[in-house]
Amino acid sequence: MSELKIIISGGGTGGHIFPAISIANAIREIEPRTKVLFVGAEGRMEMQRVPSAGYEIVGLPIRGLYRPLWKPANIGVVIDFLKSKRIAKKTLRDFKPDVAVGVGGYASSATLNAAYELGIPCLIQEQNSYAGLTNKTLAKKAQKICVAYEGMERFFPKENIILTGNPVRQGLLDPTLTKTESSAIFGLEPDLPTVLIIGGSLGARTINESVLKNLSIIKKSRIQFIWQTGSSYYKKIQETLEETGKPENLYVTDFIARMDQAYKASDLVISRAGASSISELCLLGKPSILVPSPNVAEDHQTCNAMALVKKDAALMIKDAEAQEKLIPLAMETVTNPERLKAFGENAYKMAYKDSAKIIAQEVIKLAKRAEH
Repeated sequence: MSELKIIISGGGTGGHIFPAISIANAIREIEPRTKVLFVGAEGRMEMQRVPSAGYEIVGLPIRGLYRPLWKPANIGVVIDFLKSKRIAKKTLRDFKPDVAVGVGGYASSATLNAAYELGIPCLIQEQNSYAGLTNKTLAKKAQKICVAYEGMERFFPKENIILTGNPVRQGLLDPTLTKTESSAIFGLEPDLPTVLIIGGSLGARTINESVLKNLSIIKKSRIQFIWQTGSSYYKKIQETLEETGKPENLYVTDFIARMDQAYKASDLVISRAGASSISELCLLGKPSILVPSPNVAEDHQTCNAMALVKKDAALMIKDAEAQEKLIPLAMETVTNPERLKAFGENAYKMAYKDSAKIIAQEVIKLAKRAEH
């Protein structure tokens, strides 16, 4: 078989980018000579994260629609989409991929529409339990649709769906990593209960405000906290902590590069309910309290969270109630070993172990079919 060429498109958040990189790595593991080119949106985080993972990326001047849809600003958005589609088409003609893979996010819409028009086989990966607008519109153009939840035939043609789960970041499952070693990295005691607070790759205002509002009870407790604020909130939070006094049992950072260490050091995780975060929590069997973001299309994070809550694999708190209830609930839960154990075991039962590899195999199958 000749050298494979694959285009992977999408991004905007870590929830789209990390699975995309995992799929690329899995394709290369199976077929080492494969050339992979990414297509992302200019100014979004994929333009940094993808090159740092060792892959080339082309940026498109694409952006999201404003709500409501009749806003005059959407005229500019449509013009940028058409411009992006032209750039995507030229990229596809120059690169000549065997398959185009869409992982959601603005860029995948222009790229996969262009690929379809050029007769290039398409595969899409839907991470959420409620399909996004981009993937719903692309579904009729894709030969394969890889999904993470059951019941997705309400959005996509049943015959094209494969239940694969969501790929997670490589390196999360280091069997040699210990809790003692991981706790020491954050300057924490391994024997004290520890809560990890993450608001997704960009941070989460409500979760951050919930911590700030409860600094006094955090300070008095025998519970440790690792807090990833997100880069856009970090400076302001640091200023607030300098004024009020940072509790010694609170480790604060803008971004955690080694999430394997943070997960290992913690007994309970507070998180948004993005698809990638949930997949990681399940794969690691981590008990969690989920705070779905209200700022996402079709409230899909609540659907993601409820999938776990129904299986007694997590707790959920509404964004509007988080400031008042989140930290007290976390402190109560993290000191209840039986409850933590049950949540962790039930979450692990929901995990898919080889998602990236299964999706990579489907991509390669499509490519081989296209060759004949």
